[in-house]
Amino acid sequence: MFCPNCGQEKLGPETTFCSRCGFLLSGTAALLEAGGNLPAAPGTTSQTSKRKRGVKQGLFIFLLTFLVVPIVAMISIWLRVGPEITSLVAVLLSMGGLLRMAYAWLLEDGSPAAASSQQQLGGSSTRAALPPERSIPAADYAYQGPGNWRDTNELQPSVTENTTRLLDHEQPPQ
Repeated sequence: MFCPNCGQEKLGPETTFCSRCGFLLSGTAALLEAGGNLPAAPGTTSQTSKRKRGVKQGLFIFLLTFLVVPIVAMISIWLRVGPEITSLVAVLLSMGGLLRMAYAWLLEDGSPAAASSQQQLGGSSTRAALPPERSIPAADYAYQGPGNWRDTNELQPSVTENTTRLLDHEQPPQ
């Protein structure tokens, strides 16, 4: 294996740094062994689905009701405001959490999401096609032959050409 930074050959299998530039080679070796896929980092092996994350978010919002509603009640008593604000907050948080959980159960995908550690270095796990051609073909720059751009017969003579002709026909003074 060669160092991707400077090109120096790795001295042995136990070498973790490049002997020339000091580049860390252990991650590069793991990347080559995994076939270009990033190896899974410890602690990131759990794959959760969108449905499971949605249920967790809904449960969090629902349980947040039991923390926020008493705080809002104390503030409304301190400000001497009616209980309408407290009841509104309680309904919004509890119903919001329940609706979020229902949305996750009914409409979100239950398959595990692809972990970022299994993506290719290019940014996606599938190979994309080449981008469309954006260059101008070389034939447009080729020599077109006589007649088009070098033909000056169709141009009107300039003022300097007429003056030059008059000077050429003028007789030198005697």
